Amino acid sequence: MTFGASETPPSVPAKKKGLARIWAATVYSAEGLRACFRSEEAFRIESILSVFLIPLAFILGETALETTMLLFPIVLVLLVELLNSAVEAVVDRVSLDYHELSKKAKDIASGAVFISLMTFLLIWSVLLFDRLPI
Repeated sequence: MTFGASETPPSVPAKKKGLARIWAATVYSAEGLRACFRSEEAFRIESILSVFLIPLAFILGETALETTMLLFPIVLVLLVELLNSAVEAVVDRVSLDYHELSKKAKDIASGAVFISLMTFLLIWSVLLFDRLPI
């Protein structure tokens, strides 16, 4: 972004230091989670499912490793969905007009969500089907 001779850039607040910086980062993170939960249906659904799946992972995991293996894809899906939502927000901020590169960026981010969901299904299926008496 460039500014003309008569324009001044918007003021940027001074960076916080120490515990104030950590607190501010925590507040910004909570605001991001809240914004995504409010505006993204997929993130809402995945968040609500995780409320049930996280305790289930502790119930079904027979060892610490199994429990961790069940928890990992839940967190992965939420993390990738947050990043997907961020990509979509930035692309929409640039322009709401259709552009092939905008579509490409959104499709790639969506592909990452798909891979995280497939990872979830694979890991949960392997660990749960391993317990079936066959």
